[in-house]
Amino acid sequence: MLKQIILLAILFIFGCATFRSEIDGEFIGDSKKNLGAEKTSVVFVMRHLRQSKGFDAIPKLDKKHQVLSGFGDILLDATNELSNLDKFASFTDYSTDISEPKRLALKDSLITNHEYMIEIEIKKEWSFPKHFLGTLGSVLSATLFPIPYTINYSADVDVFDKSGLLKGNYQRKANTILWVEALLLPIYPFHTEKRKTEEIYVEFLHDIFKQIESENILSNS
Repeated sequence: MLKQIILLAILFIFGCATFRSEIDGEFIGDSKKNLGAEKTSVVFVMRHLRQSKGFDAIPKLDKKHQVLSGFGDILLDATNELSNLDKFASFTDYSTDISEPKRLALKDSLITNHEYMIEIEIKKEWSFPKHFLGTLGSVLSATLFPIPYTINYSADVDVFDKSGLLKGNYQRKANTILWVEALLLPIYPFHTEKRKTEEIYVEFLHDIFKQIESENILSNS
């Protein structure tokens, strides 16, 4: 019995492949660089949310270990879209911050000492009933029947100036579909869930920052 359980676990973990959608809401305007704009400073305030629809009553903030590994590198790479960015800092909100005055004070200090604040909220959500029934079907059929698991991602970005005035709002959406089936094992290494999630995050930030740059939002003029 133990061997059968281990076999099912192996099939469930490795017999899968993830595919992703295109970005919904992608910037379609002319991409322009503001190379002559006055240099400025920005603090990026980030929130990573997750919600299992039908299980969680409200979206929950990711804990530190739940945030996508390498997200800092993704943010750093995307800042190259902002030509007049002189210096920047980043702060990630966690639910535990509500009882940590030092963290709250640090956030306030960063906001005060930068010309702009860019709030980045990335949400990951999925249907609990569909995932539950899909998992049950996968186990009962030993993954002989392909089962799709859909995860929806959204990015909501607000840009505020030093006075707290909202300068712009940007939204993007995309999703991944994880197919679980033993025969998908040969293509798994090239279509992992982590890679497809990273691709979505990269495109979210690059596309939004490109639009911010094209609209000259980070300008004091």
